[in-house]
Amino acid sequence: MEIISYVQDNSRNRIFSLPVFPGLNRNKYSSSLTVANCATQLHSFGVQRVKTDFTLKNAFKLTGNAVSLVTSCIHHNLKKLAVISGLIVLFVSCAICGTYFYANVKNHTGALKLDTNDTLDIENLNRLMASFALEGSADYDESGLILNTDTLTMPVQSFKQPVSYQTYKVKNGDTISGIAKKFGLRNISTLISVNDIGNVRQLCAGQRLKIPSIDGIVYTIKKGDSINSIISKNNIKLEDLLDVNELTTETLTPGAQLFLPGVGLDSNTLKNAMGDLFRIPIAAKFKWSSPYGYRIDPIAQVRAFHTGTDLACPMGTPILASMSGKVTFTGINRVYGNYVIIDHGNGYQTLYAHMSKIIATKGQWVSQGTRIGLVGSTGYSTGPHLHFTVYKNGKLINPMTVLK
Repeated sequence: MEIISYVQDNSRNRIFSLPVFPGLNRNKYSSSLTVANCATQLHSFGVQRVKTDFTLKNAFKLTGNAVSLVTSCIHHNLKKLAVISGLIVLFVSCAICGTYFYANVKNHTGALKLDTNDTLDIENLNRLMASFALEGSADYDESGLILNTDTLTMPVQSFKQPVSYQTYKVKNGDTISGIAKKFGLRNISTLISVNDIGNVRQLCAGQRLKIPSIDGIVYTIKKGDSINSIISKNNIKLEDLLDVNELTTETLTPGAQLFLPGVGLDSNTLKNAMGDLFRIPIAAKFKWSSPYGYRIDPIAQVRAFHTGTDLACPMGTPILASMSGKVTFTGINRVYGNYVIIDHGNGYQTLYAHMSKIIATKGQWVSQGTRIGLVGSTGYSTGPHLHFTVYKNGKLINPMTVLK
């Protein structure tokens, strides 16, 4: 019997008939007579899916067919897919821009009225900041040279003798400049470099310091250094460098240390060691919304001097101490709202204003990064932000010059 492939039947049960020769077991199949008066009886069978064993070859074949179908679909619908992708990108962009626009509108509520009493509040608080800052005025300049020193009465430093050292135990009330003057040194860089002091504010009573006989800094020799490059870069006489370090040869060993007589630390290194580099008081995402200096006041719409810098960020963002110090004042007024003042010593004072909540307490010692309050929009403010002011020796300075 030859079985010819059957084209799909449109009937509901997909029933088709095959001839069955007499003598076959008719009970083996469920059949129905479909053709009458025919010598050969026909039986009907239900079509079933052919089961194929899984093989790696079949798997790759099916995967290839699927990839071909997807590629063909993309190719024939490329324009439609491009339009849909463009619409999705446009929708996401609009959503992001809308979010920023809403946040900007929410954070800036418009013009507020500033009266005479508010102006007096600003002036009074500025005077308060100045008086606090003057309590801790520094006695050295930006290069580390000690001020108000009578050079006539100080012994002349000789760079013709080898440098020698003695030990000093820090006492209560000592300052780095006071210790330097006590031993006839003119630059605080000397003690900082020789003792590898990372932060002068961490000096404590009982700590022992090495005191050199002359001013200078310690330099670690690097690969490629030469005597000529060192004296040229640091403006030192060759004889002084050789005598102070008792060098008998100009050959230098990388990793060895030299004492550079009369040399001071660079400005940035000195500021970092003295704690003069402040940390940005907001660790979360923020926007510099208003710089230090003259500007058009966003509320009064007149040209006015802005005493600090503004950091705009969401309500409730933590405010951190920019540098370690003592909280000298916490309060509230109509201009600055809730505010905190910290005395950092060395003539530095910082103000944090417009807080929604004050966390620090008056008299508390805080480390750099300690949470002292939360961002708000109290007082003279158009939206949630932190107003940050820095005083140095009783005078306002641009906070950007000390922030790191």
